Amino acid sequence: MIIEGTKIPHLTVQVIISNEKKEISTEELFRGKTILFGLPGAFTPVCTQTQLPSFVENEKSLREEGYEKIICMAVNDAFVMQAWKEQIAPNADIIMLADGSATLTKALGLELDLAEKHMGLRCTRFLLVIENGVILKTNIEENPGVCLVSNANSLL
Repeated sequence: MIIEGTKIPHLTVQVIISNEKKEISTEELFRGKTILFGLPGAFTPVCTQTQLPSFVENEKSLREEGYEKIICMAVNDAFVMQAWKEQIAPNADIIMLADGSATLTKALGLELDLAEKHMGLRCTRFLLVIENGVILKTNIEENPGVCLVSNANSLL
């Protein structure tokens, strides 16, 4: 599992930025002061009702704190991530990272096996503060069914 002070792995990921799908290197994506929050899946209850909305509601305050990018990651494909953003956060400047094959999730050691719930391999619920590719802060939920340390309020 990732630890503070280490670098984000160098990979190519798929993101939705300004409603456009594109591939980008993690080196480029994580330049500047960035929040990366991960969740088990788009359209799931806690993710939809609590975690993503906390970043939408607090986006202005987070920007005032110096966070240049806010990135939401889930083990979903880009089409699902785009549809979810359009429904929940259409006007927010939040980048959606579609980790459909769980490549970045596995590289970070943040896998969550939800096979018993018929959801397969997912990402656990977390929040990272990253600056120029270096992980400065890690908040990982002990119970992925709650959102206590991986919401926007935990940074503010």
